[in-house]
Order: sequence, then structure tokens, then C-alpha cells
Amino acid sequence: MANFSKPSMPQFSVDVYQNEYLPEGGREVNAIVTVTATGGGTVGTAVGASYAPGQGPAAGVAIMVDCSGSMDYPPTKMRNARDATGAAIDTLRDGTHFAVIGGTHVAKEVYPGGGRLAVADRSSREQAKQALRRLSAGGGTAIGTWLRLADRLLASADVTIRHGILLTDGRNEHEAPEDLRAALDSCAGRFTCDARGVGTDWEVKEVTGIASALLGTADIVADPTALAADFTQMMETAMGKEVADVALRLWTPVGTAVKFVKQVAPTVEQLTDRRTEAGPRAGDYPTGSWGDESRDYHVCVEVPTAGLGQEMLAARVSLVVPQPDGSVQNLGAQGLIRAVWTDDMVASTSINPQVAHYTGQAELAQAIQQGLDLRKAGDMDGATAKLGRAVQLASASGNADTAKLLAKVVDVVDATTGTVRLKAKVEEADEMTLETRSTKTVRVKK
Repeated sequence: MANFSKPSMPQFSVDVYQNEYLPEGGREVNAIVTVTATGGGTVGTAVGASYAPGQGPAAGVAIMVDCSGSMDYPPTKMRNARDATGAAIDTLRDGTHFAVIGGTHVAKEVYPGGGRLAVADRSSREQAKQALRRLSAGGGTAIGTWLRLADRLLASADVTIRHGILLTDGRNEHEAPEDLRAALDSCAGRFTCDARGVGTDWEVKEVTGIASALLGTADIVADPTALAADFTQMMETAMGKEVADVALRLWTPVGTAVKFVKQVAPTVEQLTDRRTEAGPRAGDYPTGSWGDESRDYHVCVEVPTAGLGQEMLAARVSLVVPQPDGSVQNLGAQGLIRAVWTDDMVASTSINPQVAHYTGQAELAQAIQQGLDLRKAGDMDGATAKLGRAVQLASASGNADTAKLLAKVVDVVDATTGTVRLKAKVEEADEMTLETRSTKTVRVKK
């Protein structure tokens, strides 16, 4: 069992990349805001790492395992799920609160039971893995009930980091879509959640929708034998989170309107509609939990027009964390977005490289999703056009991973021009992988 000294709180920094110059009459200001957290002490800790009492962030994790009847086809799927959950439990840091939930058309507490979380140590990890042996497949799928139970259990412990891991192999057929949406609305902001689809019989938009609503990651595990490695990696990442509920606070002056705020790296995630008001002319956009990491956000604001030579502060970006007493802690990092009006056409028409790159990455994600939807609808010409554009964008931006996934769905004639042909036969796993990972981006080439 490895021991570590008390970790330090990560230090946050904010960097703004933009072309602040606007032509006469120009009103739209775009900026890429890079938020970086460094110097925390838990990222990459060894499996089973322990801290003295009071050291390390207080974390709670709920693992939700699909136990519906389809998990028995083939029977190895349920066994792989049990093994993966056991591997995740082995990765828990001592002192972490945790629970295992078995999900069917109802949610059941597998371990520890009694409406509470267990505290990870050598004994509780072993007891949890013994309890996994009782998991068996049978019943339907109502994911909203799993999430609501996870929420209740995570709320039962005095922890600052609350995280869920959800595994499903099928469609959410035993509750109405609005029931799942209501559950997600209820859980949003209370815990983050990574979602995984195993095999190829689940609905991509359901799994990615869960991860999106709960500020987690989504992915496909087409081969159930790869579940243990994926669960281990997910839990290691969860154990590396040290600050929960970080919000990007945007203050804008009178007459300025926020057009959109979206995360653009490591994935594209729309945050505009998640704004909560934070005092006069300020709003908070949720970003979830942080460890040692860096993310990029695209902020677009509309400013009132001004005369040539004038300049103004278009927006001020800061980072805040809510406190138990209802106040917020400012994390001390700040970035300024500016607007300067000029008659220098070269300056005012130049597009900042970071803004151009991430505008392309967002279009890439949209083109893939639209192309696959058109393909499913039988519009092959439309699908070819959209997926061809996606190939062109992936090539231009150096997004090699997405380019490889696209090449399994289309035959690429010329990547530079986006000339492609739809493949006559596409493996279902390849199409689902492309759709699930369509929002993954690459950062600007240096």
C-alpha cells in the first residue's frame, strides 16, 4: 500500500487567445479561454494509494452496473462487467466512500446496502468484490432509477467530490424518455458521471446524453473483454479529481450580450444554456471536477458598436467554487477579453489561430453527427457530403484519431477536398465508435 503526503490544492490559471481588433461597425468578439490546473497532488497515484485521515480530497463514487437480461447474451458479458467493477474497486484510494448499484428496470444496492456508502480499505474492497459475485442478469432497463439511487447514496456522505460510473449494454426501454431527462435534470450539478456502452445494442445518443448532462465522459467498449482496463482508467481519473463544481464566471459590461460559451477541448460541450445568474451582469457556466489538467473554452460575446480607435473590456473571465455557506470562493485566476475598433483591414479581418482551429473542430463534430444521422435516414447523398466535409476538417486540423474512425465508414478519395464514397458495408461497432467519439478534439498545433 503506497502512502503519499498531503496533496496541495491545484493552482488555476486562465489564458485568453483572441484577435481583439474589430472593423468599423463590428460587434462580435470571439476568444479561446484556456483553463489550466496544476500542482495538485493526486493525479497518477498508485492503485490503492492511501492518505492519512483528513488528507486528500473527500470523494464518493457510485458504480452503476447494467444487470438487465441482455447482459447474459453472451454470458461472458456479465462476467466481464463483474471483473471490470472489481478492477475499479481495487483502484479506489483508501478513505474513498463508494457503493455498487445493480441496474435493471429498478435500481438495487449491491454493496454496502442500507442506503449508505462504504469507506474503502482492504476489508471493504474485498467485501464489495464478494458481493459482485451475486450479480446476475435479468429484467429491463430504466437508467433514470439508477441515477436517482446514485444521487441519494452520494448525498448520504460528507464528501466534496461526487462521481458516478455507469455501464449499460442496451436501450433505456423501460422508462419514458422524459423520465430519464427528469432524472438527469435532478442529478445535474450534484455529481459528475462517466457513461460507457458495452457491445453494440445500446443507443449512442442516450449514453452521450447522460455524460453530457452530468459533465462526464462517454465511450464505447465494443469488446467486453476491454471493460476492466477501461474501468480502471476511469477510476484512476476520478481519484485524480481534487476540486469539485468549478464554474467559469463571465462578467460582461452594460450593452454586451453573451452569444455562446462552449467547451472545445478535450471535447466539444455546449454550456450556453447551463448559465446560472451570479449577480449584476455575471453568469456562471459549470465545468465539473478538476485534477491536474487543461481545457479550452470558446466564448463569443456581442458588444455595442463604437468608433474607430476606441477600445473596451468585452468580458472578464474568472473561476469560482461554491462554498457550504452559500458563498463562492474565487480561485484567483482571471482573463480579459477585449474589443478594439480599427480601420486596419489586415488587423480586423485576421482570424486568431486558436479560434479558427476550434471553430473547425466544432464543425467537425457536427458534420459527423449529421452525416451519420442522414446515413441512417437513407439520404446517402447528404451523408456523403457531410462525412466528406468531416474528412476534410479532420485532415486540415490534424485530428488523426477521428480521421482513422472516419476511414472505417467512408472510402477516402481525397482528404484535402473532402472527396469520399460511403462504404457499402460498415461494421456497427465502427459506426457507433465514430458517433460516440465525434466530439473529441485535438488542440492547436504549436
